[in-house]
Formats: sequence, structure tokens, C-alpha cells
Amino acid sequence: MNELKGIHHVTAMTSSAEKNYHFFTEVLGMRLVKKTVNQDDIQTYHTFFADDRGSAGTDMTFFDFPGIPKGTKGTNSISKTSFRVPSDNALDYWLERFDQHNVTHTGLTSQFGNKSIQFVDFDGQQYQLISDEHNSGVPAGIPWQKGPVPYDYAIVGLGPIFLTVSSLDAMRLMLVEVMKMNEIAQEENAYLFEVGEGGNGGQVIVEHRDDLPQAMEGFGNVHHVAFRVEDRAALEAWISRIQDYSLPQSGYVDRFYFESLYVRVGPHILFEFATDGPGFMQDEPYETMGEKLSLPPFLEAERAEIERMVRPFDTTRRD
Repeated sequence: MNELKGIHHVTAMTSSAEKNYHFFTEVLGMRLVKKTVNQDDIQTYHTFFADDRGSAGTDMTFFDFPGIPKGTKGTNSISKTSFRVPSDNALDYWLERFDQHNVTHTGLTSQFGNKSIQFVDFDGQQYQLISDEHNSGVPAGIPWQKGPVPYDYAIVGLGPIFLTVSSLDAMRLMLVEVMKMNEIAQEENAYLFEVGEGGNGGQVIVEHRDDLPQAMEGFGNVHHVAFRVEDRAALEAWISRIQDYSLPQSGYVDRFYFESLYVRVGPHILFEFATDGPGFMQDEPYETMGEKLSLPPFLEAERAEIERMVRPFDTTRRD
């Protein structure tokens, strides 16, 4: 069986692509590597923020669905996204940076032996920065070379993804039996699962909460989380495996920048399995990734219509 390699990306929803762009590039110092549209809803922007080269395992992406309501926090949801930073010293830098930019945060916290900072954006989207000080496993990405954050402190990829669930047994069955993860630790009502080379880039933290209301989809919440597979052959193996378990799934989907399978794990939790390539530089040069509206070849014929529907959104860098 082709093993999952770690976290691939997280896709969330925002109330404003423009505010989100400012927050991720100017505050968090992540690079916009692709500005495109939701291939299933072409009037909606889909933006990808990642490391310097858009490496798999480093990107957080956003939809800005027109007219979508604010999401409701609660159980049975993908509840928090983590970003890796190189060291504990980096977290000290981020405490000062968050204060300077008026970002709401918790101060330093610790879980499963790693120091972290919990914070939220203007939509109430929940994040954490986690230190790679004692980390090993899935390699980190490359900090944005022309970003506003010093290299030694910059975000280098995605860390553990948090799921909040009312049924721990059902999620454990999915992660361990179906997805072949290992359960490696527990702290109170939080359970740590690991896949691939492990470490911060290959972990899922499941929080068991049956005392919360049901989360509801909307801006400020996560839409889905994707897990890395090596290539098309590995993806086909996972498609077959998911079919064997009779789980609701999409079958093969070509997203041009990667190839995918979507699996519905619960009413409000969607998992994706995504290939590491081909990547984001096949239709844009490294120097100007993310500056123009990119469309996959199968949408290029609709460019004029799409550009009429999506509002102008300047992401040209002037460095």
C-alpha cells in the first residue's frame, strides 16, 4: 500500500480575498504562489499561500464564496491549522510581530512537547504556530526569499491539523484502519496521530468534544484538508482502497496543479488525497508566481467570462 506522506494543504474560506492576501503575505510572510478560481465554482477566487516555491506540504489555500455566511465553531470539524517555524526563538519573534500587527493570540503554549502560539485572523479562523525545535520527520519547506519575515523565523510549512469530533472511535477507525496512521500520544482529550515520516508535517491532532454544538460551514472555517501521495499510481491505489471501504468519494479529479481524490469523512469533514506534483510552476515562472490570474487549460477558453465575474484583485509584487 502506498503510504500517505504527510499533510499536503489546507483549504479554508474567507470573507475577503483582499484582506486575506494582506494578512498572509504582509503579516504571516507566506508567498502567494497561485491566484486562480475554484474549478467547481468559477466566480470564486482560489488563492494559494505557501513557501518560496509552492512545495507540497506548505500551502494554505482559500475560497471567497460570494454571499457565504460566517461559519459556526463546534464539533465535527477541521478546527485549526498549524504552521511550522524553525525554533523556539522564532516563536519569541512572532509574539512581538503579532503584537505589532494587532493579531489576537494566546501567548506561548505547549502540547505534546512542542511550544506553540494560538492565534486568529480577521475572520476568526483558528491557527497555531508550532516550533520545529525538537522536530524530525517530514522535511520543512523554504521560507519566502523576498518576504517580510527574517529567514530564521519564517514559516516553513504546515504543522499538525486539528480535528474536533464527537465520536473519537469513528475518527480513530478512519485514521488508523483506513488511512494507516499511527496513534502515538494522548494529552487529556487530545489524541496525536502520525503518518509518513512523521513529525510536525505528518500529524493530525484529534480533540474529542461531545459537549459542543455542531460546527457549520462558512467563512472563518476550514473547507477541507489534503494529504500527500507520491503520484498518480499511488492516488489510484487510494481510490481503490476507499472504494473497498464504501466511503463517499469523488473518484479521480484532475486539478492540473495536482491530482486528487475527495472523501467525505462526516457531514462536515472532507479529506482530500493529493499528488505532490506537477506543482505551481508549470504555467508561471518562479519570479512572478501568483501575480496574474492563472487558469488550468480546461478553463482557459472561459477566461473572458471568468474575468468578467471575478472582481479585479491586484497581487503584483513591487519588490
